[in-house]
Amino acid sequence: MFTMSRRAVLGSAAAAAAFGLSSKLEFVMPALAATPLEPMVGFYKYKVGDVEITAIYDGIWRKPHDPAFIKNASIEDTKEALSKAGLTTEFMPIPLTVVVLKLGNRLIMMDAGSGVGQWQENATHLPANMAAAGIDYKKIDTIMISHFHPDHVWGLMEKGTNNPVFPNAELIVNADEYNWWTAPGRVEKLAEGRKPAGKRIAEVFPKWKNWKLVADGAEVAPGVQLVAAPGHTPGHSTYLVASGSKQLLVSADIMYVPALLAPHPEWQGSYDQDGPTAIDTRRRLIDRIIADNIAICGSHFPFPGSGTFVKDGSAYGFTPTIQA
Repeated sequence: MFTMSRRAVLGSAAAAAAFGLSSKLEFVMPALAATPLEPMVGFYKYKVGDVEITAIYDGIWRKPHDPAFIKNASIEDTKEALSKAGLTTEFMPIPLTVVVLKLGNRLIMMDAGSGVGQWQENATHLPANMAAAGIDYKKIDTIMISHFHPDHVWGLMEKGTNNPVFPNAELIVNADEYNWWTAPGRVEKLAEGRKPAGKRIAEVFPKWKNWKLVADGAEVAPGVQLVAAPGHTPGHSTYLVASGSKQLLVSADIMYVPALLAPHPEWQGSYDQDGPTAIDTRRRLIDRIIADNIAICGSHFPFPGSGTFVKDGSAYGFTPTIQA
């Protein structure tokens, strides 16, 4: 289990007060219920060259086992993979981490999280953990979106009203992703389970004027390049951060549960819209980060959401970062 230092407790209390919480207790108490899957300190800072990276824990989906979750693997197969990775087999653990980049005076958020109470009941921690990390969400300049699944964009909208949470921030997204979800008649073509999300996107996002639609390879901030990574969704994208000789791939959902997909990169997740393309993308980008010695973080990696991949025959080995 991750441990909380005295410095971390005191720092989180001060940040919680700045966020408007009445006392240290309001931030610390939820952390005392942490499990080995969840951190007791909900943020983690590191650097890539001169860029400061803050990983912020949003929460975890304790997803019941579902034979449809991995199209070409059984529940027994996925439980075996979880067990080999040292994770619980009681449910499918899907944590969610949001990354904020500090480039000079700019604060850039990579995806917006799931929105408090809008995705999973255990994914409500982003505001308090962001405050504890000393980040004022009102000062976010830019939000770079990987794709339009709820756990990545519901945090853009207030629950109930759909009002924008970041009305003044520039919202950057691959044009392929935006255009696919907002195309006329798209909602009617979606599977039943995806129609509510598609309807919300189609009704809300086109009303906002702060979208910036870009293409594969676009430099979206100094040293930050959008790298298309289709398959999970049509316009799913990663972001390559470079500073000096160091690089980081903010990989979103190309390898969403490494315990499953590192040893079995050929497995197709039910949330991958185009499974074969997602597999090709996964292999291409993981091979690239290994060959070029690029650091990687992922939205659903064990917190703090980063780790190291190595080749293992036709598959991969994954070692998660351990929070100090």
